[in-house]
Amino acid sequence: MTPARLLDTHCHVAAYADPVAMLRAADEAGIAIVAVTEDPDEYRRLRTRLGRRDHVHVALGLHPLRAASFSPNDLARFFRLVPQTRWIGEVGLDYSRAGVSTAKAQQRVFDVVLTEAQPGRHPLTVHSRGAEKDVIGRLSDAGLPAILHWYTGPLGLVDDALQAGLYFSINIAMTRSRKFPGLIQAIPRDRVLLETDGPYAKNGGRPVHPDELESVALALARVWGTDLEDSTRVLVTNQERFLSSTR
Repeated sequence: MTPARLLDTHCHVAAYADPVAMLRAADEAGIAIVAVTEDPDEYRRLRTRLGRRDHVHVALGLHPLRAASFSPNDLARFFRLVPQTRWIGEVGLDYSRAGVSTAKAQQRVFDVVLTEAQPGRHPLTVHSRGAEKDVIGRLSDAGLPAILHWYTGPLGLVDDALQAGLYFSINIAMTRSRKFPGLIQAIPRDRVLLETDGPYAKNGGRPVHPDELESVALALARVWGTDLEDSTRVLVTNQERFLSSTR
């Protein structure tokens, strides 16, 4: 039996200097990847460049920091492409300094995306920086399978996210934060998934790669008081459970 692969649920494949070489290394390491995009044009370019690849899923995205520039035609293109993809991401809300001025436009786009995703129950990988309460509330109302990518919000909202059925994806940069132990202790083991957010997340000052994902599983094992084999088994089980909810 072929061993199950760890899944990088949030990777900006197109942003790597050599995406093909990166994907080859990930495949050799036994890693599957969700290649997020930020708009329909990037989605189509990446699908064309990569073709059909085992263990690589190109996700259709509408990044919140671009929401104000999306025209009705952009949204129409997005909706036409939804049936072609299994995953949707990166989508969400961003109320940081970079995004707060376009919050209303972001909300309009995100609300429509959630409505459009419902019939196919597409899994989502969701951006929530500074907007955690609004994101969790909207995802709870939508009832969609979703992952909170690189969660940096209040621990007090974790229970709300869990009640909404959400998962949390963890990357190497998060494991080096002083908040990491408290966050992982607040999240049940069965709601944890992995991501890189590469190449934007860094490992030792350089872009993180999916073939380094095992280091995140090891960091989780240390907090959980177990070993790499056990944490990997938990993570693979979580992946399978999450994906089964989308079928």
